[in-house]
Amino acid sequence: MSDFADLARRALRDSGYSMGAAARAINYDLAYLSRVLNGKQQPSLKLAEALDRLVGAGGALFAVVLNDDDRSRVARSTAQPSRVDAGTVDALSRVLAAYRRLDDVLSPDSVIPATLMHVGDVTRMLKGARGRHREELTAVASEFAQFAGWMLAQVRRDDEAVLLLTQALELADVIEDGTLAAQALNFRGYLARRQGRHQGVARWYSAAAHTPGAHPAQQLGDLLQSAAGLAALGEVDQALRVAERAERLSDLAAAVPPPETAYWLTPEFNRLNMGLCTLELRRYDEAADHFSAGLVALPADQQGAAWTQEHREALRRAVEAR
Repeated sequence: MSDFADLARRALRDSGYSMGAAARAINYDLAYLSRVLNGKQQPSLKLAEALDRLVGAGGALFAVVLNDDDRSRVARSTAQPSRVDAGTVDALSRVLAAYRRLDDVLSPDSVIPATLMHVGDVTRMLKGARGRHREELTAVASEFAQFAGWMLAQVRRDDEAVLLLTQALELADVIEDGTLAAQALNFRGYLARRQGRHQGVARWYSAAAHTPGAHPAQQLGDLLQSAAGLAALGEVDQALRVAERAERLSDLAAAVPPPETAYWLTPEFNRLNMGLCTLELRRYDEAADHFSAGLVALPADQQGAAWTQEHREALRRAVEAR
């Protein structure tokens, strides 16, 4: 209940709605809406859907609300984590998927507090979990920590991001999940780029690309971003060799669906990574073409995402440098 209340309050604020204005816009009693938004009453699914439409969350805010059965199941598993069941893991996975979608439509600052709450809850549950569903819960805990680290990296809460990405990597290694491990390393590369540390960019993305079990679409994007880091360091020949390796992966990466834990890694998305690489190689026309094509091809609900600003700024730099 409290995570929906926090997310909905912040989403309304981001959209310019006071509580009273929101109540009028969706034709709901203000007292009822106040109780929901202050975490004192569970929202009805109808209200959750109305708020979702009002803030333009595309169903992601609505998806955070669990039905009665799932709430009871998660509550039991929280109280007795040794008895965690498949339904609990599935419910938490669906909540995590909703949070990932919220990242595309809300500001990072609006999603981070509730995300960190879930990381703490799932981590505590995992410590007491036993039985055959523990491995599945470990994967969810790793992905939640990874997602939180990514969100924190966006707003430059760097130390916290490093701690969570390290936690995500360790959990991925426990269950030997290469795609999760590679994504945690990828986000360390993203953080290094945000910090302007080119050596870190080259190293972390290279580590991600060479992680056993990494998906071809991950390897492609990671090699391109490692090459960008190398080029920024002045290691142009090495950058070109890495970029050539990435190019040889293009057909394989396009032939198979991206992993569920990195669903965004479509061939169109990797045009953005090609843009980052060619920009650092000073191939400005190519970079502008890649950024333009990649941005246009993003799904509608990702067009206004905060994380796209990095690529829009890079496109501007490429166009100006032509």
